[in-house]
Amino acid sequence: MLWVLFLLVAWGAAAVSCVRLCLVTAGAALRSSDAPGAPGTPLPRDLSLYETAFLAGGPHRVADLALVSMHLRRRLLLAHTGWATVVDPVGRDEVERTVIRAIGPEGQSRIAPIRAAAAAADTVRGLADRLVAAGLAVPHGTRTTLESAARGVRGAAVLVVVLAAVTALMPGQDTGDAGPVAAWFGLPLVLTLGCLAIAHAESRPYSPWASPSGQRWLDSLPAPAHGADREMLAAVAVRGVAAVRDPRLRAALLGGRPARLPGRAPGAES
Repeated sequence: MLWVLFLLVAWGAAAVSCVRLCLVTAGAALRSSDAPGAPGTPLPRDLSLYETAFLAGGPHRVADLALVSMHLRRRLLLAHTGWATVVDPVGRDEVERTVIRAIGPEGQSRIAPIRAAAAAADTVRGLADRLVAAGLAVPHGTRTTLESAARGVRGAAVLVVVLAAVTALMPGQDTGDAGPVAAWFGLPLVLTLGCLAIAHAESRPYSPWASPSGQRWLDSLPAPAHGADREMLAAVAVRGVAAVRDPRLRAALLGGRPARLPGRAPGAES
């Protein structure tokens, strides 16, 4: 009857992780309702493209937007081979100057480390802090807590499967009990998978970076169009690199990262 102990462990892990995810989600929703930009308060009239990019895709989206903007204005040359070369070493704003500093004094570097360094720079963190203070962005601690809780539920699901497999392979196990034992272990597995499915369905249409008010701002934006540089940059801010029509520029920016289709809802990029 050792399998009963395994079953109790499986149930305990599933219950604790799912309850934690529910509590963390409820707490985040409550904090969002108390935020300065909670539903019912007027939305800001205008945000910069960098701020829009952060709400739609986080700090890496801000870096992508700066790279595309500098390339279109011939301040930076992005090659499809994945290299960036400085053409004009004087940035127009602090984000562009951050990109130039990330490239280094040689004036040329791979795009992936530039993107990572720019996304982690103080300039982008300051932009994020301003959006959090305005109630438009999710605080970093809240987002990481939610991610940790979701990882806990996934880990519990894996543990249930492992314990069920160990129970089925235990020596001396009566083959006639295999069906009922599998059914008992199936219940906590269904609980964890169902909890993850609900959490995914609730969050899928939304950006993990934007608060409810920030998401309302994103939803209020007109659909970005392809055409002039401004419209293309707006599309990149909202939709990401996949909104770039030039395949060579898109290949340079993706650098092996999967592209989100332009028609999909905005979300965080890796």
